[in-house]
Amino acid sequence: MDHHTNHDEELEDLAGTHRMFARIESPGQTSTIYSENVTLVPQPTKSPNDPLNWGSARKYWHATLILFMTALTAAISNDAGSAGEALDEDLGISYDVQNIAAGVLFIGIGYWALLASPMPWLYGRKIQYLICLLAAIGGSIWFARIQTSNDTIWNQLFIGASESCAETVAQLSLSDLFFQHQRGSVLGVYILATSIGTFLGPLIAGYISSNVGWRWIGWTSTIICGITLLVFIFTLEETAFERDNILSGHLISPANPTLSEEGEKQAFNAAQGSPENGYTDELPGATDPKKPYWKSIALVTPAPNLVGFGFKQYFVRLFNTLRVFYFPAVLYSGLQWGAQDAWLSFYLTVQQDNWYDAPWYYSDQAVSIMNVPTLIGAIIGCVYGGWFSDYFMQWMAKRRGGISEAEDRLWLMLPSGLINPAGLMLFGIGSGKGFSWPAPYVGLAMIGFGWGCAGDLGMAYLMDAYPDMVLEGMVGVAVINNTLACIFTFVCSFWIDASGLSNTFIAIGVLSLFFHALTIPMLWYGKSARRWTAKKYRNYLHLRDGR
Repeated sequence: MDHHTNHDEELEDLAGTHRMFARIESPGQTSTIYSENVTLVPQPTKSPNDPLNWGSARKYWHATLILFMTALTAAISNDAGSAGEALDEDLGISYDVQNIAAGVLFIGIGYWALLASPMPWLYGRKIQYLICLLAAIGGSIWFARIQTSNDTIWNQLFIGASESCAETVAQLSLSDLFFQHQRGSVLGVYILATSIGTFLGPLIAGYISSNVGWRWIGWTSTIICGITLLVFIFTLEETAFERDNILSGHLISPANPTLSEEGEKQAFNAAQGSPENGYTDELPGATDPKKPYWKSIALVTPAPNLVGFGFKQYFVRLFNTLRVFYFPAVLYSGLQWGAQDAWLSFYLTVQQDNWYDAPWYYSDQAVSIMNVPTLIGAIIGCVYGGWFSDYFMQWMAKRRGGISEAEDRLWLMLPSGLINPAGLMLFGIGSGKGFSWPAPYVGLAMIGFGWGCAGDLGMAYLMDAYPDMVLEGMVGVAVINNTLACIFTFVCSFWIDASGLSNTFIAIGVLSLFFHALTIPMLWYGKSARRWTAKKYRNYLHLRDGR
């Protein structure tokens, strides 16, 4: 690992390494001075169709829609447990069947994410959101009309498919809207939206089940998803933008995006839409005609290289997407986020199976409220792994002569490696030994902290390391994440029955420590891994879009 780079060293042409602060050369200087302005990555344009140039209201409305759908699909993916007791009492559908349904949910998320991965590149981002909302409506109606065990299991396949876009396309859309140095903060808000849906969804569903009836969990989801579908059809704009076509022939090479101080200032002002301090026509795209409203909200936006309906291209791209599992950063990020999803199955199972009985005798509402401390911890983790990680990246770059390395963000993973395992053990032992509520609740908050920052930091690292492979990287993460979660969901109850509650949570606490400890080799060898995979990365981009 390179702790410090010589301030006068040439910037290495390597994905994940870039000059965050431009060097200012001035006659008579005795030391190197660096600009306070962050170098903008990706390189901005002056095209009115560039999402980076959208006005604040337009940009944040789009981000709000994406984040709302992220929270919504996370909520409906986690609300089935709130009907668990009613399903057992009313229809005789056992908890074993419900566990199988949870496993099918994870299969739907991970593998629909893979199967649909070529869609945003060939037909635009918007169409996948609409398909996922239709899947959510179908799955929610089926949930509301459950009669048999098969209904209980297979409606979750559609619910899982609806969640898949929130685990892949959402990050791509957000990366279309914001620069790389804002990525940690943006992902922090994304993880926060996921956390709100994951932890408040069951809380709201619990109140619906208790006060209106469990079938209204499905009907309520159907109504909200239907309204969301209409809003998306008429207000969600397409963010796919052919930046390379606009930048082709420009003086600043995409392979070496270091800008002079003046160029950086012009790029910053252009991206902000401000005419001051040298906002000229030097950035490309000024003559690009603005899309009319009807075209910006089109259901399908065909790629410029789409041949016919693109069926052959679709399957070629789908096969090529499997190459992402070659990249260590994808494996690392998938394991970090997957571990958090796996632990989710354990502590939610314990809440539902143990806290209704002695010594707590909790009601449905009280069990649902147990998600609040987890959410509080997740919010703290999102701020730490999001906004603070962006600040930390800038601080590290200044120490290294203005050069940023993708691995810098991973230093912040180390505290989570202690807090998250300790929280799992505290909650598990407290639940097994019958501790009064404060200690297990503190454990849940510590678990939430790990949930909030581990996923954020892992995904932000992947996006920093391979910035032109965001969607495919997130697809790899989704497959690994949900496969792990599916496996642990199936073994969770058996493990607890065989080893006991306290011993099981001690064991998964140790596993959590192990997964977090994978950060250490990534800190030391992550940049070397990026060098080893640089040719594979370039070849992949060439196969995908002819770069």
